[in-house]
Amino acid sequence: MKAVLTLIALTTSLSALAAPDCTSEPKSKWMPEAKLQEKLKAEGYQIKKFKVEDSCYEIYGRDKAGKKVEIYFNPVNGDVVKSKSES
Repeated sequence: MKAVLTLIALTTSLSALAAPDCTSEPKSKWMPEAKLQEKLKAEGYQIKKFKVEDSCYEIYGRDKAGKKVEIYFNPVNGDVVKSKSES
């Protein structure tokens, strides 16, 4: 029984760390990475790392207030799907 509970806890923890499902559109319909980066920089974001994570564009950096952020974007339209920032 302990093993089953441990397995359930680990599975739940790992799924919480997984990237969200941002789009089901093919990559041919995604906006170019550079275009989203330009848009974000114009909005005041400082991008430390930009990457493709599953069906999302993901950034690590700072917002215009200087807070550390991790944000997942829909790569088709650039909408925020999930974000975390320091308190």
